[in-house]
Amino acid sequence: MAMDCCAPIRPLFTQKLSLSETCKPQVIGSRVVFSSTRTTPLLVSSFSGKLEPLFHKPISSSGCKFRLIAKVGDQADYSTGEEETNSLGSEVDSEEEFSWSSVILPFVFPAIGGLLFGYDIGATSGATLSLQSPELSGTSWFNISAVQLGLVVSGSLYGALLGSLLVYPIADFLGRRRELIIAAVLYALGSLTTAYCPDLGILLAGRLLYGLGIGLAMHGAPLYIAETCPSRIRGTLISLKELFIVLGILLGYLVGSLQINTIGGWRYMYGFSAPVALLMGLGMSILPPSPRWLLLRAVQGKAPSQDSKEQAIVALSKLRGRPPGDKLSEKQIEETFLSLKSAYSEQESEGSIWEVFQGPSLKAFIIGGGLVLFQQITGQPSVLYYAGPILQNAGFAAASDATRVSVVIGVFKLLMTWVAVLKVDDLGRRPLLIGGVSGIAVSLLLLSAYYKFLDGFPIVAVGALLLYVGCYQISFGPISWLMVSEIFPLRTRGKGISLAVLTNFGSNAIVTFAFSPLKELLGADNLFLLFGAIALLSLLFVALQVPETKGLSLEEIESKILK
Repeated sequence: MAMDCCAPIRPLFTQKLSLSETCKPQVIGSRVVFSSTRTTPLLVSSFSGKLEPLFHKPISSSGCKFRLIAKVGDQADYSTGEEETNSLGSEVDSEEEFSWSSVILPFVFPAIGGLLFGYDIGATSGATLSLQSPELSGTSWFNISAVQLGLVVSGSLYGALLGSLLVYPIADFLGRRRELIIAAVLYALGSLTTAYCPDLGILLAGRLLYGLGIGLAMHGAPLYIAETCPSRIRGTLISLKELFIVLGILLGYLVGSLQINTIGGWRYMYGFSAPVALLMGLGMSILPPSPRWLLLRAVQGKAPSQDSKEQAIVALSKLRGRPPGDKLSEKQIEETFLSLKSAYSEQESEGSIWEVFQGPSLKAFIIGGGLVLFQQITGQPSVLYYAGPILQNAGFAAASDATRVSVVIGVFKLLMTWVAVLKVDDLGRRPLLIGGVSGIAVSLLLLSAYYKFLDGFPIVAVGALLLYVGCYQISFGPISWLMVSEIFPLRTRGKGISLAVLTNFGSNAIVTFAFSPLKELLGADNLFLLFGAIALLSLLFVALQVPETKGLSLEEIESKILK
């Protein structure tokens, strides 16, 4: 077994040395000797000190190559000549130096798109109460029907579905940055239209516009973050985007509780998101485009290669907080461009609409689409419907106040999401998914048991509810979107993620609208039992289909996992 080693040495060579005919280094006394096809062994260097392996996995000795790289401070590094992909996010990238201050803004401004999505969920819960109040509505059309109220609540969901459909064929043309700027504009237009609407029809139009922004933002944000951040913190940052969604829900609850007793308070609740959307749009306008997207356009023949590479170098330098056009960024861009060009030289330069359902892209869609599907059909949109009654039965006084109950649940969601953020790049994706989905299954079965024969023990229901929320927030909540953002091949990533977003919102709509008739047909006990059975199926899916992507670059995921 050959291994790389690093030790204090007195290097005999000052430049890289490719020992193309060598194999298996041997330590003889104070010398490192490589056996060779030559008659005389090749003396590489004398040394003093202890050799320490840089890695411990076996390397095939057939045709292996070693390089000696002399470093400053009398340190040498021996490594195999196996092909590496020193791309923007390769294994080398895991040790890449970057400025945290330069990483924050390219994360925060796209993540505001998630915050505005969460804000809509939280604000709508208070806005519907205000809108229907004869005293507080401030309108003459407050007496809306149940169907009309349902359209107000789900209007943004319909918009998100439509946005996912619209962005599917044009995502790679727009680019991640422009898509998020358009999302911010739609957020602002939808918010202002809703806040100043004179009648119900305009209100519904505003909800649809806001939903279009959600559809674009939930597609573009994970793409931009995944393609611009260093690989070693990719999982943390994309999981933090889920944290921003939860923060948005809490912010919506807070604004709702502050404005609930104001005449026309629902206008303020919906209008509050307009300045936040403006901040998102301005922030995205000062950020550079995704370097990977620029290179992809060059590979597709949609832009001149040299111009795209120069723009990508400038973009990467800015994203890493380096001087404009620095040598390291130039080297990374060049190697990534060659890697992409080589990978797609024998294929069509751009993935077709139907290619998402073929080969590696189909495998990626099964993984990513399956995760966001199970995320919804394990009951996520409907389980919290029972939060109020469960806490009331347990004797919590705050349960009589729906706003306070929501805040309590929201704070717990926030704490558990933070756990996922801290551990996703440490433990990995699969352990969190397997552990979290197992907890979801147990919690749903406990809720079913509570409504069947344990109704005298409300603490069981409270514990099951909190277990569900906690396990969801360390598994399906953040990890599903993380996997979706990193699992698709680059050439179909835009279309693949838009299809996954469409699957997410579509299944959300189905579960939301099917919940009431299913509850009447099956009863709460059997409904939770059904969700529990689906959760067990989702656990089997995770165990058999979902790979571990921790520490892998986007290019390595494509080459090592999908092919």
